[in-house]
Amino acid sequence: MKLIKTTDAVGQVLCHDMTQIIPGKYKGARFRKGHVVTEEDIPILLSMGKENLYIFEMDENKLHENDAAEILCRLCKGENISRGEVKEGKIELFSEINGLFTIDRKKLTAVNSIEELMIATRKVNTAVQKGDKLAGTRVIPLVIDQAKLKQAEEIVASDPIMNVLPYLLKTAAVITTGSEVFHGRIEDKFTPVLIEKLRAFGVTVTEHLTVDDSTDAIVEAINAVKGKADMILCTGGMSVDPDDRTPGAIKESGACIVTYGAPVLPGAMFLLGYFEDGTPIMGLPGCVMYAKATIFDLVLPRIAAGVRLNKSDFVAYGEGGLCLGCDQCTYPHCPFGK
Repeated sequence: MKLIKTTDAVGQVLCHDMTQIIPGKYKGARFRKGHVVTEEDIPILLSMGKENLYIFEMDENKLHENDAAEILCRLCKGENISRGEVKEGKIELFSEINGLFTIDRKKLTAVNSIEELMIATRKVNTAVQKGDKLAGTRVIPLVIDQAKLKQAEEIVASDPIMNVLPYLLKTAAVITTGSEVFHGRIEDKFTPVLIEKLRAFGVTVTEHLTVDDSTDAIVEAINAVKGKADMILCTGGMSVDPDDRTPGAIKESGACIVTYGAPVLPGAMFLLGYFEDGTPIMGLPGCVMYAKATIFDLVLPRIAAGVRLNKSDFVAYGEGGLCLGCDQCTYPHCPFGK
């Protein structure tokens, strides 16, 4: 700290709260610790009887917490993200659209590893709505070495740490498999569930075919809807029973299989593949029909946003991939998939 004349304090940082008393009207902190003194503040401070002030010693190598928070905010703020005002050295970030929240985890970890810097976010790869809070940034002290912010800028470079991706895939084809549904022995209750899940991400079911359990029939149905929808969903026939032909049919249709099976419960028998034109095709196990949260709910936001998934993405779901089957489901506000 340094004691200086109030008239010389413009641009300096106050070391403590300063109370103003207006008899019969007001008593409270007129200026807070960390406030940067402006020219307009001088007459007010003098009227409060403050001829001298304790300030933090600032030089060209130091930054006030508000200025540092602005830099961190800039490093974080990518596509479709808005920001709030700086308050007490903190800036919050918000989504401007309904979309998929993404983070460059390596950059986030590297910046948070720099002493006295912090960025707190919600979980990566989660669906967010317009106005949702995404992150908060600040530094720990009131005054920080500028070199630490320069280090963070070098790490992030020109690509911000976080973005919100819009949902790009708008249409879906559903292929219902199973002789029991095909012959009308039971009602198809799977497709209505899918319609509702897809609607939440702006996806409309534009094609729907029902076929029996034969591999040829499933392949023929897949070929019939290719090019007519942004994604293809096959329901039923995903287990290891002799009559469950869907995984084999998807492979025979020409799709490149990313995974058949995922370390997630419910949803272990899930399948994802892609055709040469990038169209994703999924085989959905029966749990998607009756469980509120499954592997399908974890991957759908990413698929809808046009993110191409690989095997390592599914391997990563193992940690947190166990639904606890709570009596009252609160998904997505729970540990499942996180």
